[in-house]
Amino acid sequence: MRAYRWTFVGMTALVAGCAAPLPPGHQAHPKDPWEAYNRTVFAFNDIADETVLKPAAMVYEKAAPTPVRTAVSNFFGNLSDAWSAVNWVLQGEPRLAIEQGARFIFNSTLGLAGLADVAGEVGIDKRSANFAQTLGSWGVGRGPYLVLPLMGPSTVRDTVALPIDRMARSSVWFDHPSDRFMASGLELVSQRASLLRAGELVEGIALDKYTFFRDAYLQRANYKKRQKAEEDDFEVVAPTKPASAASAP
Repeated sequence: MRAYRWTFVGMTALVAGCAAPLPPGHQAHPKDPWEAYNRTVFAFNDIADETVLKPAAMVYEKAAPTPVRTAVSNFFGNLSDAWSAVNWVLQGEPRLAIEQGARFIFNSTLGLAGLADVAGEVGIDKRSANFAQTLGSWGVGRGPYLVLPLMGPSTVRDTVALPIDRMARSSVWFDHPSDRFMASGLELVSQRASLLRAGELVEGIALDKYTFFRDAYLQRANYKKRQKAEEDDFEVVAPTKPASAASAP
């Protein structure tokens, strides 16, 4: 673990030193003040993805039948439901915490250790939450956009929360270091394989991949925040009855 941390720090320093200034007249994004650095890291990540991760994901997709890939994805998703339940508690959302806790229990038992999404089939939808979102619910702002070496899009708040969220990843469920390494690798390849088709679409339509991924990441965060606010408003309004219904015999 110590070697991994120093490797990560070294790569961060390397790409920071290679960051080039933006061209004259470039319109800076208000949430991306470190764009020159971020673009350099993005280019580094793109090369790493094209040379290592994407080929591994393509081999995995060809070698593993669809039911197997679905079971693997369900397994790792089930482990994340337990962490989601904890974060919903920290965010003061007991209903969502109970739902995600129930998903974890149902899928861990009836779903054969999470290989099958039994809870989803009976209508208990997956509602993911992490510690970065918990910090947001406590009033911590996202801060500037930031691209992390080998980890991709983030923000300052998401980066601060990253060590906590990583402690709850699937690898912590395994005792032996080699098992944790294999679990982390399989989870990463599984996630990348699920994005192969989307990646091809982006490459076909995006003139600037960096801008596309940055805007998509920030818009997704805004959408999740807006969706949560709308659900809270609905919960307040939903119990009231129309006057006609209240006066009916």
